[in-house]
Amino acid sequence: MGTAGAGWTRAALGTGLTLLTGVLLTGCGESGAKDGTTTASRTGSGTPSPSGSPSPEVTPPEDLCAQLVSYWSREALDQDSYGDYQSMGLSNGQYEILVKVVDAARAEEKRKGEEAAELLIDRRARELCAERYRDGAPRGGPWQ
Repeated sequence: MGTAGAGWTRAALGTGLTLLTGVLLTGCGESGAKDGTTTASRTGSGTPSPSGSPSPEVTPPEDLCAQLVSYWSREALDQDSYGDYQSMGLSNGQYEILVKVVDAARAEEKRKGEEAAELLIDRRARELCAERYRDGAPRGGPWQ
């Protein structure tokens, strides 16, 4: 078959993949269910944006902070090390919260065990992050 046959095979394969991708993307769109509703109306998610797609859900900064601090607090507790705040994607202020949470969790783990430390991590991360963001964005910019 030579190179002409190989070129035709690659072109056919490329066209087939393009068509398959288009079919899959069309099938994954907001098609109506048997009752005629769309995904957005069934889930109650977002209002269509000007482009016609649903608006993304926005996580409040205090919730995002609590999620990040809880996650990295568990990692620091397991590894017995804090690591670098920038590699964790934390601001300096969030890192300060992490240190407070981990220190308290270590003490709690010694007193009451691992499960108590896990509960403390979630509770303290939520409390300290809510306090940090109670007036909106922290002073001094987002990395403070």
